[in-house]
Amino acid sequence: MALDVKELPREFIIEKTKAKLQDPNPAMSPEQVMDFYSSSHPELTTATVHGPKIEDDKAVYRFKTTIGTKG
Repeated sequence: MALDVKELPREFIIEKTKAKLQDPNPAMSPEQVMDFYSSSHPELTTATVHGPKIEDDKAVYRFKTTIGTKG
C-alpha cells in the first residue's frame, strides 16, 4: 500500500483584524507572503509569523503585531 502525501492548503490570518488572506503563491515562504501583503496591510510591517496550526485541513498561519499592545 502506497502512502499518498498531499500538501495542505495554506491560509493566512491577520490576528488584529481577523482578516483572511489568500495564498498568493505556494512556493513563497510565510515571511514572503507577509511582505507581499504589507503594501495593502501596513500593520504587517511590524508583525511576526506564528504557525502553522492545522485547522479544518488547512495550514493556518497568523500574522501578529506587537505595536499598540501592552505587556
